Amino acid sequence: MIRGILAIAALLGAAILLAPAAVAAPHAPAAAAPSAPGGPPAPGAAAVYDVRGGDTYYIGSSARCVVGFAVSGGYVTASPCGRAGDATSGYNRVAQGVFRASSWPGDGGAHVAVNSSWVPRGVVNRHDGSLAAVRGAAPAPVGASACKSGSTTGWHCGTIQSRGAVVTFPDGTTLRNLIRTTICAEPGELGAPLVSGGQAQGVLIHWTGNCATGGVSYYIPIGSILSRYGLTLTTS
Repeated sequence: MIRGILAIAALLGAAILLAPAAVAAPHAPAAAAPSAPGGPPAPGAAAVYDVRGGDTYYIGSSARCVVGFAVSGGYVTASPCGRAGDATSGYNRVAQGVFRASSWPGDGGAHVAVNSSWVPRGVVNRHDGSLAAVRGAAPAPVGASACKSGSTTGWHCGTIQSRGAVVTFPDGTTLRNLIRTTICAEPGELGAPLVSGGQAQGVLIHWTGNCATGGVSYYIPIGSILSRYGLTLTTS
């Protein structure tokens, strides 16, 4: 079972745009980080927490990923984060849900169903005290501006460079139809949401570089994940 994102070992500039595929090398899974504080519920009230795109979640005690987008009854994320049956806890380490499906090989997406303590919201956490509303899932064109919300590096924006990018991993898995952007990403952000103009675009599956020196990142189109699992995007 593949855990954590797989990083490209040899990628020169825009080579992936020119060649049909690039070979990626494995990348160690992100270690669990200290959780954000979760306040106690009001006296006599059951604790309820929001499921928001861009928030950290944990798989066991040693790995962390990011919520992509909220859907009815849960959220979508990246398949290397977990397999069907794996339990998750939220940013506050409160028991959250379980992976219902995880497609590897496939399109690289995954679906987590949450328990009654968590409520899916049609927003993305910008990690600056504000939230970005998710209005729909209309694909943005190549050249459009887009932003990624990751719990390691926060809110970063750039440009959609291409659609239909292809990456082949060492286990022979090839992911096609990926969205390539000029947005940086770093460990711990696998599954992070990509948004453009309030429209959900995709879920982070792959990147090169970092946010100190720059890099590129790749996303599974949100429509592919919703269609595969028969899910409905939660919107504001």
